[in-house]
Amino acid sequence: MIPEADQPDIRPLMAGFPTGVAVITTLAPGGQPWGMTCTSLCSVALDPPTLLVCLRRGSPTLEAVQDSGGFAVNLLHSQARPTAELFASGARDRFEKVAWRTMGPVGGPHLHEAAHTVADCAVEDVQPVGDHAVVMGRAVAITQLQLQLPLLYGMRRYGSWTDAAEDSHLDYDFMS
Repeated sequence: MIPEADQPDIRPLMAGFPTGVAVITTLAPGGQPWGMTCTSLCSVALDPPTLLVCLRRGSPTLEAVQDSGGFAVNLLHSQARPTAELFASGARDRFEKVAWRTMGPVGGPHLHEAAHTVADCAVEDVQPVGDHAVVMGRAVAITQLQLQLPLLYGMRRYGSWTDAAEDSHLDYDFMS
């Protein structure tokens, strides 16, 4: 085991790995909405459709996800940088500053003006790993809200595709 003082800082490595930006949302059992910006998202399996998100241990959002048994993955579109920054800020009134609505019995609030696509997920497993928890969620519904390019994050800044937009035609059938 490497002593903690000698462990490498992986932040520069991950800054060089651009990714899409999502806001993970949920409703606590009492109905209070919680959410946080997340770039740690990946597809685990197609059958059953399973997503993985990593949430900071000790965060109220993680606690609410565990208590409710569900969450929504709001994939932000390229014009939603203010929403990404708001949900990364920790502001307590964030849900008062964005448009949202709930859909169905499982999942969380849909940020319908900031997201291009939302996945509602039922929690399948939560595993603590260091200062985060890996949350596995089975997708129970996918809602495509608008055809817009995704918001990206890398090198400690937000951006979007510009050169590939004409070529892609927003073809979302890349996993078949």
